[in-house]
Amino acid sequence: MSTVPAGVTAAAPAGEPEGTPARLGGAARLGRGALAVVVLLCGLTLLLGFANKDRCTGPQFDTWGRSQPGFDERKYADVCYSDIQYLWIGRDIDRHVFPYVHGRITADGALEGGTVEYPVLTGLLIWAGALFAHTDAEFLLASALIMAPFGLVTAWLLGRLSRWRALIWVLSPPLVMYAFHNWELPVVACAVAAVYVVHRGWGKRGVARPLVQRATVSAVFLGLGFAFKIYPAIFVLPLMLYVLTGGREGRELPPGKSRDVVGMIRVALVAMGTAIAVNLPFALIGPDGWLASFVFQGQRKADITANSIWFWALRPDSDPQNTAVHDYITVVSLVLVFASFAVACIIGWLRFQREGTYPWIAVSAAMLCGFLLLHKVHSPQYTLWLVPMFVLLNLRWGWIAAYCVADLAMGIGIFLWFAQIAAKQPSGIYEGFAAQAVMIGVWGRAALLVGMFVAFLSAKDTVDPAPDRLVRV
Repeated sequence: MSTVPAGVTAAAPAGEPEGTPARLGGAARLGRGALAVVVLLCGLTLLLGFANKDRCTGPQFDTWGRSQPGFDERKYADVCYSDIQYLWIGRDIDRHVFPYVHGRITADGALEGGTVEYPVLTGLLIWAGALFAHTDAEFLLASALIMAPFGLVTAWLLGRLSRWRALIWVLSPPLVMYAFHNWELPVVACAVAAVYVVHRGWGKRGVARPLVQRATVSAVFLGLGFAFKIYPAIFVLPLMLYVLTGGREGRELPPGKSRDVVGMIRVALVAMGTAIAVNLPFALIGPDGWLASFVFQGQRKADITANSIWFWALRPDSDPQNTAVHDYITVVSLVLVFASFAVACIIGWLRFQREGTYPWIAVSAAMLCGFLLLHKVHSPQYTLWLVPMFVLLNLRWGWIAAYCVADLAMGIGIFLWFAQIAAKQPSGIYEGFAAQAVMIGVWGRAALLVGMFVAFLSAKDTVDPAPDRLVRV
């Protein structure tokens, strides 16, 4: 029998039967009104984000539906560029071609026939957003309307998981900058939903459902996330280890078992099966177009548009014409990314041995830091992948504020710098603030990612109370 701290009740939450291995007890949760405020504020932030990108549209359009006048200059100089608007031309999106089925990649790396450089579910979103659009402005608006609900759902889920810390997502500068920069909101929603079903369950039984059942549904979300933007797949391994060790303090192991090997394998198979099930129809019907999206990303170079440490650390050898160096970067960056994953999982296991709970959210966040730091491409919108981790883990505010500052320097500086380069103005590191802001962004983010890799691995999650506040029944 455990001691119940003041203000904490051992009664089961509404809809949850007695006998659950561990409950949140009386830990405060946001009521419906508070959650409504969180979602409403998120909606206002998304409107601001759309207004920022919409500044690049119109007022006139050419025969291809491209905004005029001066789109090529405005997209950088006005810091309103979005991949959504830009890719209206050049991927057959404006021609409403169904993605992948008739696509291919040419010898010089160009995508044709409706293939886009993203996994299939994002390709379907792109096609749906363009279906009734005739201009890049209409495409941006339709895409924003399709994706906004995913941003709102993410806010609701984070509110349910971490209470008022959800405001870090809701009011974050990255949400304004990147909500409609690319197609990130659906994949972020999948990643957060995967955490939600593990720690809150669903329906009347909620978290009283067996861990392996909750983790199986979580694996489905992670598999769907792979089919949107790949990165949620890296969270499968930490989730497997969480299930293997029986969840919070090992309380949800099968009777008589010290490890749940079957449950761990089930999580892996379900995540893999989900990703395969979504991709298989496209792979069978249009194998060339489906494969082209992966080939395109594999061939992408760590050039000036990649925003990664590799381009800047290896200057001037990292010029795009230096194929040997870029082949080297592709291999070494991939090896180091996987090495960072292994380190995170091992440190997580050592923490499990001390504390009794495998910190799967913390390990997932650290793995994400390793990917962002070491992968050859670090697009600005990837910051949206990281922001929910600021909510889900009790990271010091200094880390969060510093990363947002470095990210703003990068997100604004890069486009002002591109504008200077396009206008053939002096654009060297010692010739203007834009280039200096890019350096602050690139190396500032890199240093912070190294620090946060360590900080995340020791951080407590904000999803469940500390072990001493768990109520045993």
